[in-house]
Amino acid sequence: MPPSNSRTRHQRQPGVRSITVLTSQSDLDLARNVIRTERNALEKLEQTLGPSLEEAVSTILATDRHVIVAGVGKSGHIGQKIAASLASTGTPSFFLHPTEASHGDLGMIVPGSVVIAISYSGESRELIDLLRYCKSNAIPLIAMTRARESTLGRYADVLLELPTVPEACPNGLAPTSSTTMALALGDALTIVLMARRGFSTEDFGFRHPGGKLGRTLQTAGDYIRDHKDPLPLASAGASFEELVIAVSEGRKGCVGIIDETRKLIGMVTDGDLRRAILAGRTNASAREVMTPGPRTIDPDARMMSVIKSFSENRISNAFVVDETGAPAGLIDMKDLLAEGYV
Repeated sequence: MPPSNSRTRHQRQPGVRSITVLTSQSDLDLARNVIRTERNALEKLEQTLGPSLEEAVSTILATDRHVIVAGVGKSGHIGQKIAASLASTGTPSFFLHPTEASHGDLGMIVPGSVVIAISYSGESRELIDLLRYCKSNAIPLIAMTRARESTLGRYADVLLELPTVPEACPNGLAPTSSTTMALALGDALTIVLMARRGFSTEDFGFRHPGGKLGRTLQTAGDYIRDHKDPLPLASAGASFEELVIAVSEGRKGCVGIIDETRKLIGMVTDGDLRRAILAGRTNASAREVMTPGPRTIDPDARMMSVIKSFSENRISNAFVVDETGAPAGLIDMKDLLAEGYV
Protein backbone atom coordinates (compact mmCIF):
# COMPACT_ATOMS: atom_id res chain seq x y z
CA MET A 1 0.00 0.00 0.00
CA PRO A 2 1.20 3.53 -0.66
CA PRO A 3 2.39 5.61 2.33
CA SER A 4 -0.31 7.66 4.06
CA ASN A 5 1.33 10.93 2.98
CA SER A 6 1.39 9.87 -0.65
CA ARG A 7 -1.24 10.29 -3.31
CA THR A 8 -1.95 7.99 -6.21
CA ARG A 9 -2.75 9.74 -9.46
CA HIS A 10 -3.99 8.13 -12.64
CA GLN A 11 -2.78 9.79 -15.84
CA ARG A 12 -3.91 9.04 -19.36
CA GLN A 13 -2.00 10.19 -22.42
CA PRO A 14 -3.22 9.96 -26.02
CA GLY A 15 -2.37 6.53 -27.41
CA VAL A 16 -0.92 5.32 -24.10
CA ARG A 17 -2.58 3.09 -21.57
CA SER A 18 -3.53 4.54 -18.20
CA ILE A 19 -0.54 4.84 -15.86
CA THR A 20 -0.33 5.35 -12.14
CA VAL A 21 2.02 7.96 -10.67
CA LEU A 22 2.81 7.80 -6.98
CA THR A 23 3.67 11.18 -5.41
CA SER A 24 4.94 11.75 -1.87
CA GLN A 25 4.47 15.50 -2.12
CA SER A 26 1.34 17.58 -2.61
CA ASP A 27 0.91 19.77 -5.66
CA LEU A 28 0.94 22.84 -3.42
CA ASP A 29 4.20 21.83 -1.76
CA LEU A 30 5.79 21.25 -5.15
CA ALA A 31 4.57 24.63 -6.45
CA ARG A 32 5.93 26.40 -3.38
CA ASN A 33 9.27 24.69 -3.85
CA VAL A 34 9.42 25.98 -7.44
CA ILE A 35 8.86 29.55 -6.25
CA ARG A 36 11.38 29.11 -3.43
CA THR A 37 14.01 27.72 -5.78
CA GLU A 38 13.54 30.56 -8.28
CA ARG A 39 13.56 33.15 -5.48
CA ASN A 40 16.88 31.76 -4.24
CA ALA A 41 18.23 32.00 -7.79
CA LEU A 42 17.21 35.66 -8.00
CA GLU A 43 18.87 36.39 -4.65
CA LYS A 44 22.09 34.83 -5.90
CA LEU A 45 21.85 36.87 -9.12
CA GLU A 46 21.44 40.04 -7.06
CA GLN A 47 24.49 39.20 -4.97
CA THR A 48 26.72 38.45 -7.98
CA LEU A 49 25.63 41.38 -10.17
CA GLY A 50 28.70 43.47 -10.88
CA PRO A 51 30.34 46.18 -13.02
CA SER A 52 29.61 44.29 -16.24
CA LEU A 53 26.03 45.62 -16.08
CA GLU A 54 27.33 49.18 -16.17
CA GLU A 55 29.59 48.20 -19.06
CA ALA A 56 26.58 46.80 -20.94
CA VAL A 57 24.63 50.00 -20.28
CA SER A 58 27.50 52.14 -21.58
CA THR A 59 27.85 49.95 -24.68
CA ILE A 60 24.17 50.35 -25.52
CA LEU A 61 24.08 54.10 -24.79
CA ALA A 62 27.06 54.59 -27.11
CA THR A 63 25.05 53.56 -30.19
CA ASP A 64 22.19 55.21 -32.04
CA ARG A 65 21.40 51.93 -33.80
CA HIS A 66 19.15 49.09 -32.71
CA VAL A 67 19.84 46.61 -29.95
CA ILE A 68 19.21 43.12 -31.34
CA VAL A 69 18.31 40.38 -28.85
CA ALA A 70 18.81 36.72 -29.80
CA GLY A 71 18.21 33.36 -28.18
CA VAL A 72 16.67 29.96 -28.92
CA GLY A 73 14.08 27.90 -27.09
CA LYS A 74 12.99 29.33 -23.74
CA SER A 75 15.87 31.81 -23.87
CA GLY A 76 14.39 33.04 -27.14
CA HIS A 77 11.04 33.69 -25.49
CA ILE A 78 12.78 35.64 -22.74
CA GLY A 79 14.72 37.51 -25.42
CA GLN A 80 11.52 38.59 -27.12
CA LYS A 81 10.26 40.06 -23.87
CA ILE A 82 13.55 41.88 -23.24
CA ALA A 83 13.54 43.34 -26.75
CA ALA A 84 9.95 44.52 -26.31
CA SER A 85 10.73 46.09 -22.93
CA LEU A 86 13.76 47.92 -24.31
CA ALA A 87 11.83 49.23 -27.30
CA SER A 88 8.98 50.52 -25.16
CA THR A 89 11.27 52.39 -22.77
CA GLY A 90 13.45 54.38 -25.15
CA THR A 91 15.99 51.86 -26.47
CA PRO A 92 15.19 50.85 -30.08
CA SER A 93 15.32 47.08 -30.15
CA PHE A 94 14.01 43.96 -31.86
CA PHE A 95 14.31 40.19 -31.50
CA LEU A 96 16.21 38.15 -34.07
CA HIS A 97 15.81 34.37 -34.20
CA PRO A 98 19.27 32.80 -34.64
CA THR A 99 18.02 30.24 -37.19
CA GLU A 100 16.51 32.95 -39.36
CA ALA A 101 19.72 34.94 -38.92
CA SER A 102 21.65 32.08 -40.51
CA HIS A 103 19.36 32.24 -43.53
CA GLY A 104 19.73 35.89 -44.45
CA ASP A 105 18.47 37.87 -41.49
CA LEU A 106 22.01 38.66 -40.39
CA GLY A 107 21.56 41.57 -42.78
CA MET A 108 19.38 43.18 -40.11
CA ILE A 109 22.51 43.72 -38.01
CA VAL A 110 24.11 46.88 -39.37
CA PRO A 111 27.37 48.52 -38.23
CA GLY A 112 26.83 50.26 -34.93
CA SER A 113 24.22 47.77 -33.73
CA VAL A 114 24.59 46.00 -30.40
CA VAL A 115 23.66 42.33 -29.98
CA ILE A 116 22.47 40.70 -26.75
CA ALA A 117 22.69 36.89 -26.96
CA ILE A 118 21.11 34.65 -24.32
CA SER A 119 22.07 31.04 -23.61
CA TYR A 120 22.37 29.67 -20.10
CA SER A 121 24.76 26.93 -21.17
CA GLY A 122 26.50 29.18 -23.68
CA GLU A 123 26.61 26.33 -26.18
CA SER A 124 23.43 26.77 -28.26
CA ARG A 125 24.52 25.62 -31.72
CA GLU A 126 22.05 27.90 -33.47
CA LEU A 127 23.95 30.96 -32.18
CA ILE A 128 27.29 30.11 -33.81
CA ASP A 129 26.71 31.90 -37.13
CA LEU A 130 25.45 34.97 -35.30
CA LEU A 131 28.47 35.04 -32.99
CA ARG A 132 30.92 34.72 -35.89
CA TYR A 133 29.14 37.47 -37.79
CA CYS A 134 29.36 39.83 -34.84
CA LYS A 135 33.07 39.11 -34.39
CA SER A 136 33.84 39.55 -38.10
CA ASN A 137 31.96 42.85 -38.32
CA ALA A 138 33.03 44.36 -34.98
CA ILE A 139 29.46 44.28 -33.67
CA PRO A 140 29.52 44.61 -29.84
CA LEU A 141 28.18 41.42 -28.29
CA ILE A 142 26.64 41.33 -24.81
CA ALA A 143 26.22 37.76 -23.55
CA MET A 144 23.90 36.41 -20.87
CA THR A 145 25.26 33.00 -19.82
CA ARG A 146 26.46 31.10 -16.77
CA ALA A 147 29.57 29.79 -18.53
CA ARG A 148 32.41 32.23 -19.01
CA GLU A 149 34.46 29.61 -20.90
CA SER A 150 31.59 28.54 -23.15
CA THR A 151 31.45 29.42 -26.84
CA LEU A 152 29.13 32.35 -26.13
CA GLY A 153 31.25 33.48 -23.18
CA ARG A 154 34.44 33.51 -25.26
CA TYR A 155 32.85 35.54 -28.06
CA ALA A 156 31.35 38.12 -25.69
CA ASP A 157 32.61 41.69 -25.50
CA VAL A 158 30.54 42.19 -22.35
CA LEU A 159 29.66 39.19 -20.18
CA LEU A 160 26.57 39.39 -17.98
CA GLU A 161 27.33 36.22 -16.07
CA LEU A 162 24.41 34.33 -14.58
CA PRO A 163 25.16 32.28 -11.45
CA THR A 164 24.96 28.51 -11.65
CA VAL A 165 21.79 27.48 -9.80
CA PRO A 166 19.53 24.42 -9.77
CA GLU A 167 16.50 24.46 -12.02
CA ALA A 168 13.16 24.26 -10.23
CA CYS A 169 12.18 21.31 -12.43
CA PRO A 170 12.18 18.03 -10.43
CA ASN A 171 14.33 16.49 -13.17
CA GLY A 172 16.68 19.46 -13.20
CA LEU A 173 16.07 19.88 -16.93
CA ALA A 174 13.26 22.28 -17.83
CA PRO A 175 14.51 25.90 -17.94
CA THR A 176 12.93 27.55 -14.90
CA SER A 177 15.37 29.23 -12.52
CA SER A 178 17.69 30.07 -15.42
CA THR A 179 15.00 31.79 -17.49
CA THR A 180 13.69 33.64 -14.43
CA MET A 181 17.18 35.04 -13.85
CA ALA A 182 17.57 36.02 -17.51
CA LEU A 183 14.22 37.79 -17.43
CA ALA A 184 15.09 39.67 -14.24
CA LEU A 185 18.52 40.61 -15.57
CA GLY A 186 16.90 41.90 -18.76
CA ASP A 187 14.48 43.97 -16.70
CA ALA A 188 17.35 45.36 -14.63
CA LEU A 189 19.22 46.37 -17.78
CA THR A 190 16.06 47.92 -19.23
CA ILE A 191 15.28 50.02 -16.16
CA VAL A 192 18.84 51.28 -15.77
CA LEU A 193 18.85 52.35 -19.43
CA MET A 194 15.44 53.96 -18.94
CA ALA A 195 16.75 55.96 -15.98
CA ARG A 196 19.97 56.96 -17.77
CA ARG A 197 17.97 58.25 -20.73
CA GLY A 198 15.65 60.27 -18.47
CA PHE A 199 12.69 58.44 -19.97
CA SER A 200 9.58 60.24 -18.69
CA THR A 201 5.93 59.43 -18.15
CA GLU A 202 5.20 61.47 -21.28
CA ASP A 203 7.68 59.38 -23.29
CA PHE A 204 6.07 56.21 -21.96
CA GLY A 205 2.58 57.40 -22.87
CA PHE A 206 3.71 58.32 -26.39
CA ARG A 207 4.84 54.73 -26.96
CA HIS A 208 1.77 53.13 -25.35
CA PRO A 209 -1.28 54.60 -27.10
CA GLY A 210 -3.27 51.36 -26.90
CA GLY A 211 -5.10 49.70 -24.03
CA LYS A 212 -6.10 51.10 -20.66
CA LEU A 213 -2.53 52.12 -19.82
CA GLY A 214 -2.20 54.15 -23.00
CA ARG A 215 -5.58 55.78 -22.51
CA THR A 216 -4.82 56.94 -18.98
CA LEU A 217 -1.47 58.42 -20.12
CA GLN A 218 -3.30 60.36 -22.83
CA THR A 219 -3.82 64.09 -22.25
CA ALA A 220 -7.22 65.72 -21.84
CA GLY A 221 -6.49 67.64 -25.04
CA ASP A 222 -5.95 64.37 -26.91
CA TYR A 223 -9.19 63.01 -25.48
CA ILE A 224 -11.41 65.91 -26.55
CA ARG A 225 -9.89 65.96 -30.04
CA ASP A 226 -11.33 62.46 -30.47
CA HIS A 227 -14.74 63.48 -29.06
CA LYS A 228 -16.39 66.11 -31.22
CA ASP A 229 -19.90 66.08 -29.71
CA PRO A 230 -21.50 69.55 -29.45
CA LEU A 231 -20.89 71.10 -26.03
CA PRO A 232 -23.89 71.80 -23.76
CA LEU A 233 -23.50 75.57 -23.27
CA ALA A 234 -25.79 78.46 -22.40
CA SER A 235 -25.36 82.18 -21.83
CA ALA A 236 -25.48 83.74 -18.37
CA GLY A 237 -28.84 85.32 -19.21
CA ALA A 238 -30.46 82.08 -20.39
CA SER A 239 -33.92 81.34 -18.98
CA PHE A 240 -34.72 78.39 -16.74
CA GLU A 241 -36.57 76.73 -19.62
CA GLU A 242 -33.54 77.15 -21.88
CA LEU A 243 -31.35 75.54 -19.22
CA VAL A 244 -33.68 72.53 -18.97
CA ILE A 245 -33.58 72.10 -22.75
CA ALA A 246 -29.78 72.45 -22.87
CA VAL A 247 -29.24 69.85 -20.12
CA SER A 248 -31.70 67.43 -21.74
CA GLU A 249 -30.26 67.77 -25.25
CA GLY A 250 -26.64 67.60 -24.04
CA ARG A 251 -27.27 64.27 -22.27
CA LYS A 252 -24.36 64.88 -19.90
CA GLY A 253 -26.36 66.04 -16.90
CA CYS A 254 -24.92 69.54 -17.04
CA VAL A 255 -24.59 72.74 -19.04
CA GLY A 256 -21.68 75.18 -19.05
CA ILE A 257 -22.48 78.87 -18.57
CA ILE A 258 -20.41 81.31 -20.62
CA ASP A 259 -20.15 85.10 -20.68
CA GLU A 260 -20.15 87.38 -23.71
CA THR A 261 -16.46 86.53 -24.41
CA ARG A 262 -17.28 82.79 -24.31
CA LYS A 263 -15.34 82.34 -21.08
CA LEU A 264 -16.70 79.62 -18.80
CA ILE A 265 -18.03 81.30 -15.67
CA GLY A 266 -20.26 78.60 -14.19
CA MET A 267 -22.02 75.27 -14.50
CA VAL A 268 -25.59 74.11 -13.98
CA THR A 269 -26.25 70.43 -13.28
CA ASP A 270 -29.51 68.53 -13.37
CA GLY A 271 -29.28 68.50 -9.57
CA ASP A 272 -29.18 72.31 -9.57
CA LEU A 273 -32.33 72.34 -11.69
CA ARG A 274 -34.19 69.97 -9.38
CA ARG A 275 -33.28 72.03 -6.34
CA ALA A 276 -34.42 75.21 -8.07
CA ILE A 277 -37.76 73.60 -8.95
CA LEU A 278 -38.30 72.47 -5.35
CA ALA A 279 -37.48 75.99 -4.17
CA GLY A 280 -39.95 77.51 -6.64
CA ARG A 281 -37.22 79.37 -8.55
CA THR A 282 -38.27 78.42 -12.07
CA ASN A 283 -38.11 82.07 -13.14
CA ALA A 284 -34.42 82.35 -12.25
CA SER A 285 -31.78 82.98 -14.93
CA ALA A 286 -28.72 80.84 -15.56
CA ARG A 287 -26.53 83.26 -13.61
CA GLU A 288 -28.78 82.88 -10.57
CA VAL A 289 -28.87 79.07 -10.67
CA MET A 290 -25.31 78.24 -11.69
CA THR A 291 -22.38 77.19 -9.53
CA PRO A 292 -19.78 79.88 -10.25
CA GLY A 293 -16.12 79.04 -10.86
CA PRO A 294 -16.59 75.30 -11.50
CA ARG A 295 -13.68 72.86 -11.57
CA THR A 296 -12.06 72.78 -15.00
CA ILE A 297 -9.44 70.64 -16.72
CA ASP A 298 -6.23 71.82 -18.37
CA PRO A 299 -5.71 70.37 -21.89
CA ASP A 300 -2.26 69.09 -20.84
CA ALA A 301 -3.58 67.15 -17.83
CA ARG A 302 -3.10 63.38 -18.03
CA MET A 303 -6.29 61.37 -18.08
CA MET A 304 -5.12 59.44 -15.02
CA SER A 305 -5.06 62.72 -13.06
CA VAL A 306 -8.49 63.66 -14.43
CA ILE A 307 -9.95 60.35 -13.25
CA LYS A 308 -8.27 60.77 -9.85
CA SER A 309 -9.70 64.28 -9.51
CA PHE A 310 -13.20 63.08 -10.40
CA SER A 311 -12.97 60.37 -7.75
CA GLU A 312 -11.48 62.51 -4.99
CA ASN A 313 -13.87 65.42 -5.53
CA ARG A 314 -16.91 63.23 -6.23
CA ILE A 315 -17.76 64.93 -9.50
CA SER A 316 -18.98 63.24 -12.65
CA ASN A 317 -17.85 65.67 -15.33
CA ALA A 318 -15.87 68.83 -16.03
CA PHE A 319 -15.09 71.12 -18.95
CA VAL A 320 -11.67 71.30 -20.56
CA VAL A 321 -10.83 74.99 -21.03
CA ASP A 322 -8.26 76.59 -23.33
CA GLU A 323 -5.79 79.35 -22.47
CA THR A 324 -8.55 82.00 -22.73
CA GLY A 325 -10.82 80.16 -20.31
CA ALA A 326 -13.25 79.13 -23.04
CA PRO A 327 -14.66 75.57 -22.95
CA ALA A 328 -12.94 73.34 -25.51
CA GLY A 329 -14.48 70.02 -24.52
CA LEU A 330 -16.29 68.06 -21.84
CA ILE A 331 -15.09 64.92 -20.06
CA ASP A 332 -17.80 62.79 -18.48
CA MET A 333 -17.18 59.93 -16.05
CA LYS A 334 -19.90 57.74 -17.62
CA ASP A 335 -18.13 58.01 -20.98
CA LEU A 336 -14.81 57.09 -19.37
CA LEU A 337 -16.37 54.01 -17.82
CA ALA A 338 -17.96 52.99 -21.12
CA GLU A 339 -14.70 53.47 -23.03
CA GLY A 340 -12.52 51.50 -20.59
CA TYR A 341 -10.60 54.36 -19.01
CA VAL A 342 -11.75 53.27 -15.57
